[in-house]
Amino acid sequence: MIIFPKDSDGWDEGEFDMAQVTKSAKEYGDKGFLRRLTLATAWGEGLDGFDLGVLSVVLVPLSKELGISPVWAGLIGASSLIGIFFGAPIGGFLTDRFGRKQLFLADICLFVVLGVLQAFVAEGWQLLVVRLLLGVAIGAEYSIGSSMLSEFVPAHGRGRRVSYMLVFWYGGYLFSVVAAYGLLDGLGWSWRATLATSAIPALVVLGLRIGLPESPRWLMLHGRTDDARLIIDRYLGGEEHMAEADYGSDTRNEAGWRQLFAPGMRSRTFFVCTFYICVVTPYFAIFTFAPKVFESLKLNEMAGTIFANGIAFIGAIVGMLTIELIGRRQQLIGPFWVMAVALLVIGLWAGAPPMALVGAFAVFAFFNAVTGNLTAVYPIEVFPTDVRATGVGIANAFSRIGAAAGTFLLPVGITAIGLPWCMVIGAAMCVIGASVSQLLAPETTGKSLSHTGVITRLSPGTAPA
Repeated sequence: MIIFPKDSDGWDEGEFDMAQVTKSAKEYGDKGFLRRLTLATAWGEGLDGFDLGVLSVVLVPLSKELGISPVWAGLIGASSLIGIFFGAPIGGFLTDRFGRKQLFLADICLFVVLGVLQAFVAEGWQLLVVRLLLGVAIGAEYSIGSSMLSEFVPAHGRGRRVSYMLVFWYGGYLFSVVAAYGLLDGLGWSWRATLATSAIPALVVLGLRIGLPESPRWLMLHGRTDDARLIIDRYLGGEEHMAEADYGSDTRNEAGWRQLFAPGMRSRTFFVCTFYICVVTPYFAIFTFAPKVFESLKLNEMAGTIFANGIAFIGAIVGMLTIELIGRRQQLIGPFWVMAVALLVIGLWAGAPPMALVGAFAVFAFFNAVTGNLTAVYPIEVFPTDVRATGVGIANAFSRIGAAAGTFLLPVGITAIGLPWCMVIGAAMCVIGASVSQLLAPETTGKSLSHTGVITRLSPGTAPA
């Protein structure tokens, strides 16, 4: 016990429990560290949304200035998605092999450099190359960031914290769309300078990441127990966090990344890849070309694009706030069916009034964002620590096959078969996602990563023991 005398500010003399003071300071430090880590990770995810949002606005003026065809416009629109296909699994493999910390920092440096390079492109092929490489950096970010964050946060709040990544993604997309319209139409900026603004938030993320420690779960898995305990004691609350996180249960599998396709694991790999594809493919196809979609429906393209992205941002927030209450399965399955109905309304209701079409787009955008949170949460929960980043990378890679194909084919499809049939195809993908999720989605809410990643305890449609 320690006695503090009465001071000049009039505090009364009293006794204080030094252990309690130390504990309170430690808890404040733990929360401060987790807030910084969450922001450094979520803002990194927001860079992808920011970059794609800007592109959706400048794609029309850059196509006109560079004199490119619809096919080239589709390729440029899909270029970063194609890059993600390569960057996500490669980044995931390197992260599982060499650790989270260094790649977490190096990847954001690459993003800054490539963001700036967009201001200097002179031809369509140059922009395509830069954006392909940018996609590689974004893909690596998905694998690195989600693994890094999930392995620090406690189980009881993991879903909500990881969901911040998608909130920032949608927030970055919305902000960039509004900013891009303002820079292009309001201030008269060129499309090159507008694209290059993605380097600005990347610099902020770089500052947040400098000095962050390595994942203690990864360190323990690789036999560096003393290093892991030092990080846990300094940043996470010591023995109490050790017991809650159940670090000692993680084991290494000599099969490496091949275990993702081994019996017992391949069903969850199939589940994650399938539902991820079905969430992002209609979203990217519609929102990358949102101005063109709204123009085809004879709606105000700028107002419609901003409105739809605003609704998506609200949906992401609602999903983040409810994920621990509703549970993973329910938040995934129900919204898929609602999205399917919304897209069918757009596709099959000939002569629908504009407000009905806007309402259907709003419903799709809202529930797509609610479900979108699970694309960050489920992959890190169903894969074990030794292949977590690789599994996340493979899921992202497969999802981007669908997203890139949808983004590339939508402008061609609108011309060839019309927008209504494109919406019907999107609805069919939502039905597939709902059906596969109903059969295979586990309930992982509130479980430690050591438990959710155990193959023998995870059966289709049930929560891990």
